[in-house]
Amino acid sequence: MATRPSKEIETFANPRPERDYEIQMECPEFTCVCPKTGQPDFATIRISYVPDQLCVELKSVKLYLWSYRDEGAFHEAAINKILDDLVAACRPRKMTVVGDFNVRGGIHTTVSATHGP
Repeated sequence: MATRPSKEIETFANPRPERDYEIQMECPEFTCVCPKTGQPDFATIRISYVPDQLCVELKSVKLYLWSYRDEGAFHEAAINKILDDLVAACRPRKMTVVGDFNVRGGIHTTVSATHGP
């Protein structure tokens, strides 16, 4: 069975919900498409969060991020949507998503969005 991009984010029960601890993920192969030019944008996506009752399953995050490959999205919209979708899936105590986009047109862009205190 082939692996395919997916908008579904799977979760599992936090093994230590009584404790605050941080989970960090990094995806250096994120791609989306510029909605104005159709050119590909490349970025490293960094996700850090303090789980509450649920944790996100890593493979589903990979497939979710992969689903952006052919979508037109401004950097700011993509990062905020990723944060919104992850927060909706796992309801963390705190989460930050950072998109560190490769240089395009001589400009390097980093977008950061945070949920929680």
